[in-house]
Amino acid sequence: MAGARTRAVGPVLLAALLLPGCGFRLQGRVPLPASLASTWIEADDSQSDFVVDLKRALRASGATLATRRAGATAVLRVERDQLTERVLSVSARNLPRELELTYTVRLAVEGSGAVLIPSEQFAVTRDLSFAEERLLAKEREQEALRAALARDLVGVVMRRLSSLP
Repeated sequence: MAGARTRAVGPVLLAALLLPGCGFRLQGRVPLPASLASTWIEADDSQSDFVVDLKRALRASGATLATRRAGATAVLRVERDQLTERVLSVSARNLPRELELTYTVRLAVEGSGAVLIPSEQFAVTRDLSFAEERLLAKEREQEALRAALARDLVGVVMRRLSSLP
């Protein structure tokens, strides 16, 4: 019995040792440069889905969120944080049947007296089908999709931040 258990654990240990070598890392953890060790986030809406998820991702990646701008090693300025919707198709009664949701952010990063990322825009887009008889369910689905778009956008921004020198 003990021999079978040891044989089952062997491949798992081997996989655990090989995964980091191929670039695998846990989702949400992005290696950040030292210039972002203590980051001050400047945003008009500090409670938007994007900003809240960005703070969570920065912390998960080892950054400290500065409590004062003066004490930060980097300032991440969110210049635009906007969700837009566009009607793609309408029914015969002129009601929306399909929507396109686009979450857009524009941000800039400064650190050590230099501009690390000049004002740069990031956007993610998804389509949402819409049925008038399921209005309440679609509103909830749209809210969930908005939150998912914000998380996806944070992933894009975190990969960009990890590429900084």
